[in-house]
Amino acid sequence: MRKIDTSVIEEAVYRAARHAGVNLTQSCRAALENAYATEDEGAAKFALGELIKNSSVAHEMEMPVCQDTGMAVVMLEIGNEVFLEGKPVGEAVNSAVKRAYADGYFRKSVCDPITRKNTADNTPAAIHTEIVPGDKIKLTFMPKGFGSENMSALYMLKPAQGVGGIIDAIVETVKKAGSRPCPPVYVGVGIGGTFDGCAYLAKKALTRDIGSHSERDDIADIEKRALERINALGIGCQGFHGKVTALGVSCEWAPTHIAGLPVAVNIQCHCVRCVKEEI
Repeated sequence: MRKIDTSVIEEAVYRAARHAGVNLTQSCRAALENAYATEDEGAAKFALGELIKNSSVAHEMEMPVCQDTGMAVVMLEIGNEVFLEGKPVGEAVNSAVKRAYADGYFRKSVCDPITRKNTADNTPAAIHTEIVPGDKIKLTFMPKGFGSENMSALYMLKPAQGVGGIIDAIVETVKKAGSRPCPPVYVGVGIGGTFDGCAYLAKKALTRDIGSHSERDDIADIEKRALERINALGIGCQGFHGKVTALGVSCEWAPTHIAGLPVAVNIQCHCVRCVKEEI
């Protein structure tokens, strides 16, 4: 049994939040540069160039890479041989988010859903925990802006709709979104599970590196076919029309009920921010 004080988690979340607020992931930066090289001359190529410049300025000046510094999404995979000491995990995470958003001068965007009164410190974070084998904690921090979050969708398909129905749902979600989620987008997809579990799978898919593929050949094929069809839509960077509407499609899956085929599509804008750390 390994003892870990939750103050260690708090400091890890703080570091991750400060870094994520001003930096794109390496895979996102590489995908944007590849999209720029691929795109024809015109407004879409110009816009891609500006996005790349913006990310460089944000990194160099330690300023938010996007004005929507997002709702903090924190995923914790806690080993079953870990014994946590100190304050409750949720309290530690939210304390870190509160400090990071204040110290980084990040926009506070969390509010009551009915009164719309701002909580003024960007808490509470959306915290997901899983118990896994081992004596370590794997932390993932992802700020999620809502220009793209609002364009996401969940489908309860009929099993008979199969792979074709899954791909149609993915593509239709991006098509309906158009330019609103600030493309080129990154598309996270959850397949299977339950109504709620499917959405979490889609969110988790967005924490993968852009360009990675599912270990299952059939699901990797869904990722490939969906991406090809999305980029054939011609929406392009910021809606200016072009070859690159999506930087990637990543799918996660889970067994589901014989009577259902849940599919969740979580859209991420071009500003992919995600930090992982092992404790």
